[in-house]
Amino acid sequence: MACARVPLDEQEVTEPRGPLGRERTLPALHPDRKEERCFVPYKPLPNDSSPPQVEEFLEHAKFMAEDLEWLLALPHDKFWCQVVFDESLQKCLDSYLCHAPRGLDPASLPSSPAVADMQRTLHRAVFMTFLRMATHKESKENFLTPAVFGEIIYENFLFDIPKILDLCVLFGKGNSQLLHKMIDNIFTQQPSYYSDLDETVTSVLQVFDTILERCGLQCEGATAMEPLKLSAHSQPTAMTMSQQDLVDLVLYLCDSTTTIHAFLDIFPAACSSFQSHGFLNRLASFYETVVPDMEKAVRKRNFDDKGLQEDLWKRVSHSCRRMVEIAHLLLQHTCLQPILEGAENTQTFAEELLQYFTSFLPEKRFLSDYDEQFPIADDISLLQQALPVIDETRTSYLLQGVESAWDSVGRQRPQAAGGSAAASGDFKPLGVRQPGEGGESPRGAEAMLGAPRKGDNGALCPVSTAELESLLSCIRDLLPDLGEGFLLACLQEYDYNSELVINNILEDRLAPNLEKLDRSMPRPVKEELPDVLSSRSNVFDDDEFDVFHRDQVDKSRIWRGRRKGESAREMLNDKQHIAEQRARYQTYETVVDEVVVEPGTSAANYGLDDYDDEYDDTYDINQVGANDLDQDSLLNRRPFTIPQVLRTGNKQDLDNEESEFTFEPLLFQNNDNRDQFVQDPALLRERAEARRAAMQQRKGYRPEPPTNVVGKPKGQGQTLETYLDRRKKEANKSRGANHNRRVMADRKRNKGMIPS
Repeated sequence: MACARVPLDEQEVTEPRGPLGRERTLPALHPDRKEERCFVPYKPLPNDSSPPQVEEFLEHAKFMAEDLEWLLALPHDKFWCQVVFDESLQKCLDSYLCHAPRGLDPASLPSSPAVADMQRTLHRAVFMTFLRMATHKESKENFLTPAVFGEIIYENFLFDIPKILDLCVLFGKGNSQLLHKMIDNIFTQQPSYYSDLDETVTSVLQVFDTILERCGLQCEGATAMEPLKLSAHSQPTAMTMSQQDLVDLVLYLCDSTTTIHAFLDIFPAACSSFQSHGFLNRLASFYETVVPDMEKAVRKRNFDDKGLQEDLWKRVSHSCRRMVEIAHLLLQHTCLQPILEGAENTQTFAEELLQYFTSFLPEKRFLSDYDEQFPIADDISLLQQALPVIDETRTSYLLQGVESAWDSVGRQRPQAAGGSAAASGDFKPLGVRQPGEGGESPRGAEAMLGAPRKGDNGALCPVSTAELESLLSCIRDLLPDLGEGFLLACLQEYDYNSELVINNILEDRLAPNLEKLDRSMPRPVKEELPDVLSSRSNVFDDDEFDVFHRDQVDKSRIWRGRRKGESAREMLNDKQHIAEQRARYQTYETVVDEVVVEPGTSAANYGLDDYDDEYDDTYDINQVGANDLDQDSLLNRRPFTIPQVLRTGNKQDLDNEESEFTFEPLLFQNNDNRDQFVQDPALLRERAEARRAAMQQRKGYRPEPPTNVVGKPKGQGQTLETYLDRRKKEANKSRGANHNRRVMADRKRNKGMIPS
């Protein structure tokens, strides 16, 4: 048996050998300890499957699920022997990663509940197998040395970059946290996977070049930045290639973009590897070149199967969305996230982000789609808040470039670009417009299927009153039993197309909201608005010139321009306004400094008031003491008193000696009797430390436990203690902040820091 607390790679076991029962000692990981079991590979269910094929799939999948459940039930040493040395197991797992249905595949919608249950069981068994394979320590007794674990999974190809990409796209939905821990552990224990990731990025860029070449947008062997040569051999384009080649190309693009997005979303640490190869600039250029060509081919080519055309349209739109989200993930984790976390080189990351936005300006289609889903103005605003030194000229240039990109693609920028569209999942790339969008006629599959347009929302009628009456009359001639109110609702729903309204009514294919209406509904009565003059309210109501309420107005007081018979000289010589102000200024001519009031008379007799609250004495010149006697002085009228701060002794002694006190320097016998204006800080600290020590020695005292409100980095989740500490800090933050000014002022006064 295996020894406790010893890694599996160092353990040895003793097993019987041969019929004679001789024992032998083997390492715990040895090929002879592998069980003889054949794992069957995965076979997907065909799209148009017959009942026998469904039964065959269920039986085959059941065998595979039972084998994986048996594998998961093995003990730790047996499990790793089977994983490392059983080739049929690796073929079984690889077949599922290759052929399992993805999100947009028709096979992802099972044909029966039994198929759905079996697919769910098999899906879980495969995921649990990979999860256990990525765990080097299951318990304190069952574990592998981390270095040996990394060597085992790398040398035996238990995990490689293509497998990790397939794991992300298959199991990422709902298992993102577990997958992140799996992949992070794999890359941590075996750093060689980072070099494999660099080679994978190069292969992804070659995928882009292959798609460009297949679409006739790049010659074979040329780079993406080189122009096409005139003598180059003509390549088939998306419009001229065969239908099957176009389908394969769209599927190839959709699968590649979906896989890359799933991997970067689950494992953001890989973004730096992609950025080191200039992936973002290549992605923007590829988007700008390929998307219009793909959109044109899917929209204008004739397809025998309209369902196939709709599926291709959906996949092209999905690919555009994923490419835009890949660009956002790269910018988020390599530029924006370090700025938000307050990294050291914040200025460098901000400059890099602005440089990327500047490189997007020539790519009008890509820039418009990116701004629709993730508004660039929000990122620039975030930069300006984090770094106020950002050049405003540069940021305004970028925003003007975004506006120019919207104008060049021929669509109006939404009021809240990106926010609601991204949140609701209704993102529609500008290069792959949905049929009936933007006021245009239906295109692509929906145009051929006769789907109604959704361009107008019915808030405003796009036709005149005469045209609307003509449309109603035309429909009522054929369907006289329908009410005008019902017909108006139908016209508004179907963009005022009378033929489409008549056709849908006769074929009973009305929209669900129209089916609920009463077909005999009359035309709504138009409410007459009240008279404006009767409901108006103005500050000039009922004045002498209110013509709306007065029949007679003095027109002699109304003139336009200069009054007749009055010259410019007469108007300038008119000094009537000066005469009106003369009496006011005469009251300020006489200024009296002092007025002698005779005994028995009041100040009112002399034109003086007892008190004037609005009197301004700023510029008064009062001769203080000028009328006093020469021998009189301020010291004779008021004896000198010692300030209370400098007094010694009790209050009664001071009052008795106050009358015959003479000023002398005060000598203090010692510092203890001294009234200290500011006490010794060291003494105050010693007293505070003594109070704290006495408090801690009290019975039942419990010190406040340490708090942790920082937690882990964003995106890795927080512990329960962190959440509780944050909530406690939020609830009690007013206890020690700047909300107790009065208490702190009293505390300073008690310590003698503020004189009383």
